[in-house]
Amino acid sequence: MDLALFDLDETLMCEDSAALWLRWLVSQGFAPPELVRRQPVLLEQARRGELTREEYRLLTMATLTGFSCRTVAGWVDRFTRRDILPRLYPAARRQLQWHRERGDTLIIFSACSHALLGPIALTLGAHHALAPLAEIADDRYTGAPDPEDTLLTHTERVEAWLANWRGEPFRALHGYSDSIQDRLLLERVDHASVINPAPDLHALASRSGWQVRAWQR
Repeated sequence: MDLALFDLDETLMCEDSAALWLRWLVSQGFAPPELVRRQPVLLEQARRGELTREEYRLLTMATLTGFSCRTVAGWVDRFTRRDILPRLYPAARRQLQWHRERGDTLIIFSACSHALLGPIALTLGAHHALAPLAEIADDRYTGAPDPEDTLLTHTERVEAWLANWRGEPFRALHGYSDSIQDRLLLERVDHASVINPAPDLHALASRSGWQVRAWQR
């Protein structure tokens, strides 16, 4: 059995799940319209390194403040069906299915909150989801990150998960991502695939012998 690691945003799907989530909240009247206007600016700042990954994910978590876990779970189910599933690449669906038919363990990772990614990953047939955890008190989200969750990078989360794995050793690791920020993870796996890469990642993939995949919606 192998382990397959899939990034969600702009790898399995053609957009950023956190951005879609903020737009969904506004469309349903659960968040102010200003949030949608600010989000593209904040996302671009994060991509340029002017905003930390931590600061960006706090924005997503803050939208959950005061809501019960049950309420948010219902929202995420509706959101997944309306905004996530239609944006999946057909080739991504086929690759997920290919790994399932082989009996591989599937993990989907993202920088969005685990409150979002967990249900999304379950719907996509993955076995595990790796994402920042949101703090819960009295069955309600506080809007803050879980104080026990200090890991920031995808690679660190994967390494922590592997350290706690108690099953049979994996024969090989497969990694799929669109982002140069996941370089360490792609270097860590045995079979790396980059999805619709930007020039810097494409050049790195060519030097490293990684597979370059063009997935279209």
